[in-house]
Amino acid sequence: MDVPLSPLGELEAIEAGNYLKRFDLQHVASSPLSRAMFGAQQVCDNQNDSKDAVVFEGFKELDRGAWCGKTKDEIGADNLARFDACDESVTPGDGGESYPTLKSRVIASRDDLLEMTNVGRASAIVSHLQVTRAMLSDALEMDIKEMAGLKIGTASITCVDYCSATGKQT
Repeated sequence: MDVPLSPLGELEAIEAGNYLKRFDLQHVASSPLSRAMFGAQQVCDNQNDSKDAVVFEGFKELDRGAWCGKTKDEIGADNLARFDACDESVTPGDGGESYPTLKSRVIASRDDLLEMTNVGRASAIVSHLQVTRAMLSDALEMDIKEMAGLKIGTASITCVDYCSATGKQT
């Protein structure tokens, strides 16, 4: 579901763009969802050189399928706990995806972005909570079952440095 940013979310995205102007970014990658595209535009607008965001489908937020729009009570605490523990028998229907499926597509897009980014340069990704969790859990070599427990604030900026020789985080 493509939900727009709230007024507070827009202000946070503007401030994140202002903060990132101190970095000479080679690429600004974004989810195709409007709230991420807004944030990516803020980052692009604050760079010294003119650039457009590069859209990666793989950076879209977790597809909640049939659970989209439902409350936690409607989904059920047991189902949510089993989902967070990567029990694929409770994956949301109607195109919903599991954490392993999410992480696989996010890491593939991250790798594509890293291939586009020159050694010694930096790129930014403007995305969503579960996408950030997927990338961080990979960088921290966490078990995927612990991914849902990562606490990440809205409009947060996370930096992960990757070694050009090994492709591993440093």
